[in-house]
Amino acid sequence: MRLTPMGLMARGRVLPCSVGRGGLTDAKREGDGATPLGEHRIVGLLYRPDRVARPAGWAQPILPGDLWCDASGHADYNQFVRAPFAPSHEAMRRADPLYDIVLITDWNWPHAQAGLGSAIFLHQWRRPGFPTAGCIAMARRDLIWLAGAIEPGEVLDIPALPRWPTRRAGVRFGKD
Repeated sequence: MRLTPMGLMARGRVLPCSVGRGGLTDAKREGDGATPLGEHRIVGLLYRPDRVARPAGWAQPILPGDLWCDASGHADYNQFVRAPFAPSHEAMRRADPLYDIVLITDWNWPHAQAGLGSAIFLHQWRRPGFPTAGCIAMARRDLIWLAGAIEPGEVLDIPALPRWPTRRAGVRFGKD
């Protein structure tokens, strides 16, 4: 898979997508809203069994109480955790459909370094072109297709592209 100016190229298809509101970056930091450049592997696939069919044999269900720790510096930073969990986290079982299917990348995982940013997922978008907090988002039908077409370990290549501003180490742009 490769991010292109037209969208995410996978298995000969181009899937329209959006990236983080902070554009693309080679200096990812927690909370910057940017999508990190580089090659990332797909290390997990989660789905909401009460909302969608299992998209692939390796998919794991998202259950009530499933969370993702985004507490930089915590021992479980950038890891899947279960409720109750007091440190900062994101609920994986959301009221909206954004995380009905989630492909998990290996960004800053499994041995997360504090401050480098947590979870870069591929998930459903709010609406076409609406930016994310750093993830890659796309239409539900495209995400379902993608989840069924790829295997664990697949590489996601995110190069610097003219369509999205690129943040370089030490250089700032736009709204933060």
